[in-house]
Amino acid sequence: MQMPRDSFPTDWSPPPVEFLNKHKKAPPARRRPLEDLEKNPPDPNQKAELASLEELFWNMAGPSQQAGTPEISSGGSQCYINNLDYLLQEKREQALEQEWEQLLQQEHPRLKSSVCDDNDDNNDREAVLMPEHRMLVEKFSVSLQVISTVHPGETVFLPRRHPLPYFLDSSRLKPHSPLEELFLRSSLPEQLSFLHNGLLSNLYLHAADCPQPLLQWLFQLLTWPPETSSRAFGLLWDLSIDGLFRQPDEDMHFWCPSLQEVKEVFSSLGAYNPALYPQGPFQHSSRVLESEASLDSQDPPQEVALDIKLSYIYRFLILCLLVRPVSYTDASILSLMELLCRAGLDVGLCLLPKTDLQQLLLLLLERIQEWPGKLQPLCCALSWVSDHHHNLLALVQFFLDVTPRGRQLRSQLSLAIIARMLGQQESLPFSGEKTQLTLLSQLLSLMRPSSLRQCLGIETLPSSPGQQSKASAELDHKVCYLCHSLLTLAGVVVSSQDITPNQWGELQLLCMQLDRHISTHIRESPQAMHRTKLKDLATQTYIRWQDLLAHCQPQGQYFSPWKDV
Repeated sequence: MQMPRDSFPTDWSPPPVEFLNKHKKAPPARRRPLEDLEKNPPDPNQKAELASLEELFWNMAGPSQQAGTPEISSGGSQCYINNLDYLLQEKREQALEQEWEQLLQQEHPRLKSSVCDDNDDNNDREAVLMPEHRMLVEKFSVSLQVISTVHPGETVFLPRRHPLPYFLDSSRLKPHSPLEELFLRSSLPEQLSFLHNGLLSNLYLHAADCPQPLLQWLFQLLTWPPETSSRAFGLLWDLSIDGLFRQPDEDMHFWCPSLQEVKEVFSSLGAYNPALYPQGPFQHSSRVLESEASLDSQDPPQEVALDIKLSYIYRFLILCLLVRPVSYTDASILSLMELLCRAGLDVGLCLLPKTDLQQLLLLLLERIQEWPGKLQPLCCALSWVSDHHHNLLALVQFFLDVTPRGRQLRSQLSLAIIARMLGQQESLPFSGEKTQLTLLSQLLSLMRPSSLRQCLGIETLPSSPGQQSKASAELDHKVCYLCHSLLTLAGVVVSSQDITPNQWGELQLLCMQLDRHISTHIRESPQAMHRTKLKDLATQTYIRWQDLLAHCQPQGQYFSPWKDV
């Protein structure tokens, strides 16, 4: 039994909806001025073009659509029918209107310019505000200047177009197999292919003694792109760990890079020497490009790739310090910590985590042998790593508050930075005659916004009133920004202390000075949201210090106001 086949309709046009036609009328046709029609009748060539266009559309439509398309009735029915005739009619009207407009502009060229001038005058009239309206807008306007939560960073690493070529020093190496001889005699690209293919692991991973030039070469390759540096780090790590298990404890030979080799690796990453360029790399761009021909300042730095390379270097240095605690002297450790802190402030690394760097700095701090004597030179050196107060605050946060040395360094370094920003670094004693809270109370009285404004506003303000108000607003933002960083450092100093009952009075004096010199001098305004943020920080700091006072057992001389009554 055959199933009846469905017959497809030859008319594909949508069915008419009668109940909508009773209420929906077609839009009235656009009216044309009769005088213009009489003066400028349509061109017969244009009529012919439109007719040929209509005929082309009908030929493309096909017979089924031509048969099923309803026509516009000329009688009383004025329903809107979206067919090709109506679209062509609108197209004719638009073409004629555009032609008449062009002819009118050609005959009267001044008409268009006068219309534009009238529009500009109207816009100017609308832009001008009345004095009372302007005062209202200025009263409720909000400034876009805020105190940033991320430090601006320093330009430490310059982008490189190509990595520096490092060649393996195989002059003193004797091959033990034909494959090793082939590797030592190969060129740099061929040696890199050995590394990528895993042949170096087969050659040296289980060997009795790994040659030191190979380890140095792998350490230098950590500055190459991630696809090469990752394989170099993996092989360097495996060879170092494998050598630990193969050598006896009393005769252990573990290779650690020297301070000069670490500096060379950082230089190959693009770090410029501050001693050669003290004013910054971009102010001496010609000298930088002459000495470093592979630098390219146009390409943006690859922050993620740089962070990966630095992470490999940090991890291997951590392994070296764990295996050989006395591998670096105190002077080398201080120089290395300064180099690492400067590298951590790179502008491309501001938003990236620094877990490996923090672990390495903490380990270096514990490896200092003469710790009490090296604290002062270390704080003095680190306080001059950057000239921006927010960068120095981020530098303090590099050191974790998990060990006694870490807390002591954070406290002393914060005091050194505050004294430097206030111009009091020469009067800051490091001998320990005065406690850190006493020194902080002396510096806190200089942190009032009015005093900072006098220090920062040495330059004369512009003469015009508009520029003068703008410069005053920028100066106010700088003052609040600096005060915010200094107050945060003051909180680090207090939080790093083990508050004893003997220090209760000093902490109470700090609370009084905080409320007197900072909190009462901040006037909040909707036009200056940075003041509100500074006010919030001062309030939170005051509450935190008051909480420390509440949990500290004070001496009787501080809390007995009714003793003599």
